[in-house]
Amino acid sequence: MSAQSTNPEHRDFTIRSVKTIAASERTGVADTLLGMALTFVAGAINAGGFLAIGQYTSHMSGIISAMADNMALGSVGLVGLGLAAFLPFVLGAACSAMLINWGRRHHLGSRYAMPLMLEAFLLLAFGLLGWLAHPSPGFVAIAVPLLCFIMGLQNATVTKISGARMRTTHVTGIVTDIGIELGKLLYWNRNPHNPDRVLADRDKLRLLVLLFASFFIGGVIGAIGFSQIGFLFSLPLALLLLLLAGPPLAEDAAALTRRMTKS
Repeated sequence: MSAQSTNPEHRDFTIRSVKTIAASERTGVADTLLGMALTFVAGAINAGGFLAIGQYTSHMSGIISAMADNMALGSVGLVGLGLAAFLPFVLGAACSAMLINWGRRHHLGSRYAMPLMLEAFLLLAFGLLGWLAHPSPGFVAIAVPLLCFIMGLQNATVTKISGARMRTTHVTGIVTDIGIELGKLLYWNRNPHNPDRVLADRDKLRLLVLLFASFFIGGVIGAIGFSQIGFLFSLPLALLLLLLAGPPLAEDAAALTRRMTKS
């Protein structure tokens, strides 16, 4: 065993690093780790959810385009199905903003952990309901809005945490930004001393590539997991979110208990 792994200070640093991933005090490392974790979960839910219920639940561009097509064709029922996906996504994003702003107003360190905890419980509900009720038509009617709500909740949460630098479900934006930074990276500056020369943001490019890879890997693992295990594969995804959200919520609960004891 290496000396580093037995060093108490090193172990303490690792524990504190894990605890700060979803904490209110943000660092670049914490943002990157949280973004990768949530993008992985989003990819797994999106790809695995398609195999489970036959519909992608984070692709709002495709859903809105399908609604427009169906409206033009007079397929009002299909437009309604599109709304049943679009509106929960918006409501999920709104719910995230409400939870985070409520936590900020009350000076809670778990302001960002609360929507993650809610997402974890909703994923647990999805997995258990799917295990018990699939393939009933009623379950699919519930599952699509539920997963869209989860996707909106998660995307808004990481957007708020990162100051709109990251998205977890909006891969189109991630790929577009990768292309922009690659274009700047490959741009030939005739005068390398020109203060207005084109320079790529290498840190941003690295982050975008990590998010893209996390979404893709999550999609592969999610597709395999849901096809082999079924709806119960959502349980380890929920557990990952619980592990991220748990430390800040536990610290706030402990602080509340101390205040109540003193009073």
